[in-house]
Amino acid sequence: MNSTSPRALVVGMGIGGLATAMRLHEIGWEPVIVERAPERRAAGYFIGLFETGRAAAKRMGILDAIGNRTDSTSITYDVRRDGRRRPGMGYGDLPGGPRLILRGDIETALYNTVAPRTEIRYGTTPTALDEHPAGVDVTLQTTTGDDVSPTTERFDLVVGADGLRSTVRRLTFGPDSQFMRPLNHIVAATIMTEPVPGYRPQDGIVLAEPGRSVWTFPFTDHQPGLLFNYRTDNEDAQFRRPPIASLRAAFGPEPTGPVLEHLLQQFEQADDYIFDSAHQIEMETWHTDRIVLLGDAAWCLTLYSGMGASTAMAGADLLGTLLQRNPNNTPRALREWDQKLRPFMTLQQKSARTEGLTTFVPQSRGDAMMRTAMQKVLATQTGKKVMSALLAKAFKEMSIDIAAV
Repeated sequence: MNSTSPRALVVGMGIGGLATAMRLHEIGWEPVIVERAPERRAAGYFIGLFETGRAAAKRMGILDAIGNRTDSTSITYDVRRDGRRRPGMGYGDLPGGPRLILRGDIETALYNTVAPRTEIRYGTTPTALDEHPAGVDVTLQTTTGDDVSPTTERFDLVVGADGLRSTVRRLTFGPDSQFMRPLNHIVAATIMTEPVPGYRPQDGIVLAEPGRSVWTFPFTDHQPGLLFNYRTDNEDAQFRRPPIASLRAAFGPEPTGPVLEHLLQQFEQADDYIFDSAHQIEMETWHTDRIVLLGDAAWCLTLYSGMGASTAMAGADLLGTLLQRNPNNTPRALREWDQKLRPFMTLQQKSARTEGLTTFVPQSRGDAMMRTAMQKVLATQTGKKVMSALLAKAFKEMSIDIAAV
C-alpha cells in the first residue's frame, strides 16, 4: 500500500467490519482491523441472505464463496407440544428465496480475501477517540502479547462495526441506553447435535405459541440451527439465572412434550450458545466528520428482520463507493452514505418490529390462530404458492439493491 494512502481503523471483525476493510482496500485506502476477541470467532448460527445482500456480495466477488446451505428436500413442520404436526412454511420458503447459511460462511469468504492484505490486531479495542480536522487520534488497548501498554495512532477514518454494544458508539455518541430500543424479547440460539426423534435431520420444526416459539433451521452438510424466542417484561431477571432455567420458565408451566423437551435438552447440553435480549439501535445520525457506525452498531435490525448480514455488506459496499466518489472529502461521503441508507433502514426496522417479529413469535392468541389457519393452506404445494404470492409484497424491500448507485 502506498504510504500516502489514507488510513482507516475498522473496529470489529464481523461481517460489516470485514466487508468494510475489503472495500476500503479496493478503493486505495489502508485499513487496519482491531478485534476485541483474542482470535477468530466460531462459525456462528443461522442467517438468511436475501437479494439485498446477495447483490452486494456478487459485486464484491464473494457470492460463490459464501455458498448456499439450503436443502431442497427439507420439509418444515408446524408442531404442537403433544407431538401433532402438519407441513408448514419454513424460512427458506419466504418470498425472495433467502439462502440459508451460517454467519461464518460470509465471514470466511470475506476473511480469505481480506486477511492476506490487511493488518488485523486481535485482543485490541479503542479506549479514546480524539477527532479533529486532520484525522482521529485513537488510543488502542491490547490485552494479548507481551506489551499491553496503550498506544495512540492517527487515522483518517474510524469505522465502528463492533456490534450492538459498540465501543465506538459509546466513545463518540454516548451511553448504550441512549440508543438501544428494547423489543422485550429474549433470543437463545445454538447448533443441534441430535435430530428430533421422528424427524429427518433435513426437516425443520416450528413450535409457536403466544409470546414464545422455537425454530430449527436445517442445512446441507451441517447440523441444524436451533432458535428459541420469548417475550418478557423483565429482561434483567432473565440473566439472573442460568439460561436454560429462564428458557424452561418462559416455556412453562405446561408440560413440554417430546419435541420441545428434546430441543430444550439440546440447548442445555450445548458447549456454545447465544442468550441475549433483542434491541434495535435508533440514532439521528450514524457519523461525525471522520467516525462512522455500520451494521448492528448503527441500526441493529435484529434477527426478526432477516436482513442483518445483508445490510452490513450493503452498507460497507456503499461506503466504499461513496468514499471513492468523494476523494479528500470524507465528511461529504459520510453524509451522502447516511442519507442514502436511512430511509431503507428505517423501513427495515419497522418491518422487524411488526411483521418480522410476529412471523417468529405470535404476539397474541389471534396471531396464533392466524398461523394455524395458514398451516392448513400451506399443507399443499398450491397453497404454498398462493401464500408466497400474497407475502411477496411485504418482502419486496428485501430485494432492493440499496448499495447500487
